[in-house]
Amino acid sequence: MSRAVTALVCRDLTVGHPGTPVLRGLSFTVAAGELLAVLGPSGSGKTTLLHTIAGFIQPLAGEIRLADRLVAVAGGRRPVPPEHRAVGVVFQHYALWPHLTVLETVAYPVRRSGASRAQSRRTAAELLAELRIEHTANRRPNELSGGEQQRVALARALARHPAVYLFDEPTAHLDAPLRGVVLGEVADQRQRQGAAALYATHDAAEALAIADRVAVVCDGGLAQLAAPAEVYERPASFAAARLTGPASVLEPEHSEGDGATWALTIGDATAVVPIAGAVALGADGSATRWLARPDWVCLSPDGPFAARILAVAFHGPYTDYRLETAAGALLAREPGRARYPVGEHVRWSLSQTWPLDAAQPPSQLAADVPKLAGRSSRDA
Repeated sequence: MSRAVTALVCRDLTVGHPGTPVLRGLSFTVAAGELLAVLGPSGSGKTTLLHTIAGFIQPLAGEIRLADRLVAVAGGRRPVPPEHRAVGVVFQHYALWPHLTVLETVAYPVRRSGASRAQSRRTAAELLAELRIEHTANRRPNELSGGEQQRVALARALARHPAVYLFDEPTAHLDAPLRGVVLGEVADQRQRQGAAALYATHDAAEALAIADRVAVVCDGGLAQLAAPAEVYERPASFAAARLTGPASVLEPEHSEGDGATWALTIGDATAVVPIAGAVALGADGSATRWLARPDWVCLSPDGPFAARILAVAFHGPYTDYRLETAAGALLAREPGRARYPVGEHVRWSLSQTWPLDAAQPPSQLAADVPKLAGRSSRDA
């Protein structure tokens, strides 16, 4: 079956409940076969957005098109009901039918598509096996664990073969190994079907790993919409930077450059640092705040800048250091075990950086470097 090039269009969309809009003025498209991750904190409106696209909530403004079909427009014609929209939804809270077994639940959308009872049950059984829950086929929802219920909900959505999948944090209740299995199955099924997907999550690492593009939502709007590497390396604001991974903000005494590299003065040293992409800044860059991701910080004896280690946290594959520098607190990350103890004076450099919004309120910068759970200077 051929699919439209554009699977989903949201234009000037405002979502929420009457009198209480949650997200305003969203405009974006999702191409057939594309996965768009909707990344935002709890309460930012991710679930409300997905429910509006699915048809459970009416938009307060704007319109929604699915495969070139207008399915909802605020103040206009009667919306297309959810059961007639080409979407498959995996709810955050499962929404499984209590009177059906697992096999019957997953077979139901296949049967609705016109398949025979025998074929629908075979397809359902195959999906359950792929998600490693074939042993639950004859159980009902109240006999399942939370993780099993989540995988059943995922299997039901995959069985529908829609034009657009709507995933509402489908791995939230799964442990790490099983999360990888589920994400792999989502990718395999979508690739075979050529379906688009919106994947709502608050997990930055998950969003960056699975998405073709990432829509960062915060403060009631779309803060940034770009490829994963761009939202990580070149965030549109400090709010977007914090949502896409650990972020430190440096405030050097002085900065100047040509757009591709910039000379930062921190303490008694000045060093030229590459920018993560060309950028045009004003003539006076001294007030600019600069982003530093943990993996951009290099600890080495010949580094130009000085720091003192305030805390150390070993995570297995890597170790985090919280540093005190002349430009502010800084999070550094190295592979393997810790090389330096708390209280050690070290040298450091930056492999790259990115300028942040100079108007960002200083009160919001206090949370830029997370407190480490390992040893700190108070323990030393």
